[in-house]
Amino acid sequence: MIHKSSLVKRSERQTAAALKALGEPRRVEILRLLRDGPRAVGEIAAEVDVSQQAVSQHLAVLDEAGLVEARKVGTRSVYAIRPDGFAPVEEFVRSFWTPRLGALKDDIEKGR
Repeated sequence: MIHKSSLVKRSERQTAAALKALGEPRRVEILRLLRDGPRAVGEIAAEVDVSQQAVSQHLAVLDEAGLVEARKVGTRSVYAIRPDGFAPVEEFVRSFWTPRLGALKDDIEKGR
């Protein structure tokens, strides 16, 4: 049986890992490239100003954070964005905005 507290802690770890991964500008640049579709490591390295080894290391961090996924195509690893991997980040950001939007709605309705 999985306890709620362990699910919350796992979610917090996922959020922290994703935010940490997104804190590196080169990784954000890689994600922007992948937004246009899956790419092999060599293709990504050709677009960003780092070595193929450095791109692989950045992709490993993004993969560990659940933001990308890899599949083998022949001898190449092709990476793509994992949209559901961004859910913890979205939930985290929403936790700041939802109360503020609710307060704004209340203020607007009071002004009617």
